[in-house]
Amino acid sequence: MISYIRDEATNSRAGSDLILSRLLEVLLIETLRREASKLPNPGMLRGLSDPQLARAISDIHSDVRRGWTVAELAQRAGMSRSAFAKKFSAAVGLAPVEYLLRWRMAIAKDTLRHGRGSLEEIAEKVGYRSASAFSTAFSQRVGCPPSEFARMASLA
Repeated sequence: MISYIRDEATNSRAGSDLILSRLLEVLLIETLRREASKLPNPGMLRGLSDPQLARAISDIHSDVRRGWTVAELAQRAGMSRSAFAKKFSAAVGLAPVEYLLRWRMAIAKDTLRHGRGSLEEIAEKVGYRSASAFSTAFSQRVGCPPSEFARMASLA
């Protein structure tokens, strides 16, 4: 596919712009498909394809520190709480609060992997009021304390 893109980009033939744009679209879709398995939840792509759910997912991602409730997210999506929860779970494969918790842990794991910040800073970054509360939640979800996760990540 890359050779087709290169060929269309370097040769000025009739329709090259149209063909090039379509090839780039296909490349983007294939990349998203491949990378979806690396997301904290591959269903996120399905959620982002729905404008109402996309708004809620965007809100979660833009303010992960916030103590989001299903009612708040539903209101932002312009839906009732129950309809939102049902639609979110069906599209994304997780309840909204579970999605938020997984997203927080994904950010925390990435931050720990790269040694960016103290435990207190990471806890605050992902919406926990204390390092202790964060450490407990992290241990329950990941299976080891944050300090151990960071140590193992540095050895990898």
